[in-house]
Amino acid sequence: MTIECFDDPTADFILRSSLPATDFHVHRLILSLASPFFDQMLSLPQPSSKELAKIPVVEVSEPPDILQLLLQFIYPVPNPIIDGDLNTLILVLHASIKYDVLPAIESLRRQLVSERYLKQSPTRIYAIASRYELEEEAKLASKYTLGISILDAPLLEELRYISAFSYHRLLVLHHTRAKAAQALLQLRGDVKCMECNGTYGAFSEGPKWWLDFQRRAAEELSARPTTEVIFTMEFLSRSFQRVECRKCPLSLFESWSFLEELKRKIDELSATV
Repeated sequence: MTIECFDDPTADFILRSSLPATDFHVHRLILSLASPFFDQMLSLPQPSSKELAKIPVVEVSEPPDILQLLLQFIYPVPNPIIDGDLNTLILVLHASIKYDVLPAIESLRRQLVSERYLKQSPTRIYAIASRYELEEEAKLASKYTLGISILDAPLLEELRYISAFSYHRLLVLHHTRAKAAQALLQLRGDVKCMECNGTYGAFSEGPKWWLDFQRRAAEELSARPTTEVIFTMEFLSRSFQRVECRKCPLSLFESWSFLEELKRKIDELSATV
């Protein structure tokens, strides 16, 4: 079988995919310019004049859909956008690195860290980037992993291919940021509740809503060291709903500038490997 867009009669080389075996009629010059791998392969001694009548065929291990996407990065056509199919993107990226197809690698690196993929599968993106030593992409993905509990997440096949060092530094990021964030959970002196700690003889350690929030926030930060959850209204309101103090809701509302400052300090902590 031959792919229609790669059946040019002027082609002087054939790449044959894995099953279903598909022939891609390509041009040596274009492949050589795009890939040092193909340039070196095609610079090897050529067939004799008797054999030149038959176009050389090289079989590759990639299936036809992946090989076609790879060649679209090489040929002077718009680069394909692999939107929403991370599995396909990984396979094309692997082939691009395998054959050292520089144009494809650069485009796929940008697509790998699209907002969609980072939000859906941050740990998977981190593992892929680490496997192929894409340092900037690994750093960016590590920041997005802060919103999930690493140790509670499903085991990913991609983790099989990264080093213990790469995985360990992700765990260290989560642990050190969690500890630093928990240490910032300190009450400012002017935060009071006029019923439970704002008068003489009242509870001295802080408003009851704060003590509940501090405990639950520390637990949440231990699992997910980010401010995405603990400063939501849902999370905050749970603290005054759980305590027996009529004026704690007003105290929490009046402490909004303090909470914004606390959020800013946590957000400023180191967030990447």
